[in-house]
Amino acid sequence: MDIAVIAGLAVFIGTVLQRISGTGVGLVLSPVLALLLGPSAGILATNATTTISGFLIMLSVRRRVVWPRVAAIVASAALGVVVGAALVTVIPAAWLQIIIGTVVLASLALTVSAPRLPHLSGKGVTLAAGALGGLLNTTAGVAAPAMVIYAQLTRWEQRTFSASLQPIYMSMGAMSVIAKTAFGATGFETLPPWWVVPAVVGIVSAGILAGTLLERKVPPTAARTLAITLAGLGGAAAIIKGILSLV
Repeated sequence: MDIAVIAGLAVFIGTVLQRISGTGVGLVLSPVLALLLGPSAGILATNATTTISGFLIMLSVRRRVVWPRVAAIVASAALGVVVGAALVTVIPAAWLQIIIGTVVLASLALTVSAPRLPHLSGKGVTLAAGALGGLLNTTAGVAAPAMVIYAQLTRWEQRTFSASLQPIYMSMGAMSVIAKTAFGATGFETLPPWWVVPAVVGIVSAGILAGTLLERKVPPTAARTLAITLAGLGGAAAIIKGILSLV
């Protein structure tokens, strides 16, 4: 199957799941694109896609967004983004592939451990979650683990949490693209074809429409579990590829 078709299918599935549960694009897309394009270029493409998907989904759920909390998380994410962009420039490709797969697999374990987390709140928790999310998003294309942990710690209500994730993912994705471009860690020797951006916009729009239609029929927890399960399979494949590259 053509690389573009596989990537497009991953974007569509991830967008549908993200529209229903709040997360999905980064989880599903990051291991797939890391395998198809290489870790640096694949995660940069994931960051760019989550910027687009976060923006478009945000338009349909903006009334449920908790903007003050979003602003605090995004501001604290900047430090993690800069550190992550610097790390990507020095980590060998094989090890970066293993790191990406490991982070994604950690998301799968999170579905079991998160419900048992204690109740914590305060600015320190928000700042730590934002910084960790920015770091994970820049290095592995997956901010979901940090955000889900934060939601469980603070007992953030699901509907406003899933809506607020969209501007968070959009902002983290945009900051990651800018930071890695500034550090010269894009992984692309030449720019992708011009038609990639409108194609992604079209696929994401179709995924949002499908997700909107399925929202009342598919429980958010089921969609999130499916997203993390698919990501777990991709994460395992990324780890295996990284190890094979080392040996």
